[in-house]
Amino acid sequence: MELNILNKTNNELEVEIRGETHTLLNLLKDLLIKDERVEAAYYDMKYVSISEPILYIKTNGADPILVLKETAAIIVSQCDEFIDVFSKAVNA
Repeated sequence: MELNILNKTNNELEVEIRGETHTLLNLLKDLLIKDERVEAAYYDMKYVSISEPILYIKTNGADPILVLKETAAIIVSQCDEFIDVFSKAVNA
């Protein structure tokens, strides 16, 4: 994965996320739009098999980089929880 910040203002962020697909981008978008600080969150892949996804975030004034970092931390936490529950289930 490689990130390229295309545009950043006080309340907007546009970032290209190279090497990722709908799987990660849908998860990020879904969590972002649930955040009360986020006014809009979406991503675009102009040509599915040959272009890189671009994630767009607009906040109500919160730092969009901080919001994205916190959203990524939520994903990590959810994955850790799944690993825990799954490990207990297979070792039972």
